[in-house]
Amino acid sequence: MNDRRIRVITGHYGSGKTEFAVNYAVALAKQGKKVCLVDLDVVNPYFRSREKEEELSRLGVEVIASSIGGSAIDVPALSASILKPLHQKDVEAVIDLGGDPVGARVLSRYYQDLQHEEIDFFFVVNAYRPETADLEGALSYLRRIEATARQTITGLINNTHLMKSTKREDVLMGQELTKELSRATSIPIRYVSCLESVAQELPEGLEGEIFPLQLYMRENWML
Repeated sequence: MNDRRIRVITGHYGSGKTEFAVNYAVALAKQGKKVCLVDLDVVNPYFRSREKEEELSRLGVEVIASSIGGSAIDVPALSASILKPLHQKDVEAVIDLGGDPVGARVLSRYYQDLQHEEIDFFFVVNAYRPETADLEGALSYLRRIEATARQTITGLINNTHLMKSTKREDVLMGQELTKELSRATSIPIRYVSCLESVAQELPEGLEGEIFPLQLYMRENWML
């Protein structure tokens, strides 16, 4: 996890970007770092990182979301406190960005604030999502997000999954698509993320760091 201080996570709706962002923030906190998770997803009303604010706080992660308190209220309002982790050099920032080109536009609002900051912009690939199921679709989606966010993707994350039914073969299939996307764009694969049980079955030598996930965002009763 040798990444830049500000990490922005984006990807197709249902790609698992929020789960990755939450796990990433928790991993940083376990290293003893001061961590802030910024919920900038103003498009998807479900599986928002702010819903786990209390649990994440206990794990050492500060969550910043909309300016209106209460997870039951969902409005596209942005808190001024979002600027804090962007400029405080002692804070490790993880930004969960809206999962489509429209949601990515929110980041462009902070273009001037991010111009002189160290930033990684990660694109999460799930080969089972309809608009990113092949190279043409994934590449188009990535470029549209870059254009609207006014930022350049710096790393790819293979997070191909079928939720709790994910198998080793699913991850490896997604890895092939992610490798194609990497070759087409010259953007490196930074992480291969999947459930801990599946991560143990992956072969050595994969492009990208294997990143085991816990399911913070899905309740035990969910599939």
